[in-house]
Amino acid sequence: MSPLVFYLAHFVVLAYAMVGGVFLAFSDFIMRALSVTSGHGGVETMQTINREVFRWVFMMLFLGLAPASLLIAAYGAIVVEHGSGLLMMLAGLAYFSGCFGVTVFFNVPMNETLAEMETYADVTRDYWTRTYLPRWSFWNTVRTVACGLSAALLLISLTWAAQSQAQTI
Repeated sequence: MSPLVFYLAHFVVLAYAMVGGVFLAFSDFIMRALSVTSGHGGVETMQTINREVFRWVFMMLFLGLAPASLLIAAYGAIVVEHGSGLLMMLAGLAYFSGCFGVTVFFNVPMNETLAEMETYADVTRDYWTRTYLPRWSFWNTVRTVACGLSAALLLISLTWAAQSQAQTI
C-alpha cells in the first residue's frame, strides 16, 4: 500500500468516526430532547440546525468523505490484496451508501419538507410528530451505524494490510 493512501485512509477512519459521532448525538439524545418540546420548539430548532449545518466543518467532512470513500473502495478492490482489500472496499461502500446515500435520499428530503413548513402551524406539528421524528431518527441511526461500520472495517483493513506487509519482509 502506498504511504499516501495509507495516511489518507487513517484520516478517513478518523473522519468516519467524527461524522458518525455527530449522527450518534442526534440518535442518542438530540432528537429525543427535541421530541419532548411543545412540538413548535423542536421544529424551530431543527429548522435552524438544518440551515446552520451547511456552514461548518461537518459539511466539508461529510461531503468530502463521499469521493474519498469511492476511492478507498476502488483502491481496496483493485490494489490491496487478500481480505484486507475486501474490507477496505466494504468500508468505502458502507459510508457511500449507508451514510451519504441515506442522507441524500431520505434525510435531506425530509429536511427540505420541514424547512418549507410554517413553524407554528398545526400541520407542521403533525408532520413533526407523526412523520419527521420517527422516520428521520430511523434513517439517522442507519447513518450512525454505517459510519461506525465504515470506520471499524477500514481500521481492521489497515491493521491487516500492515501485518501482512510486515510478514512478507
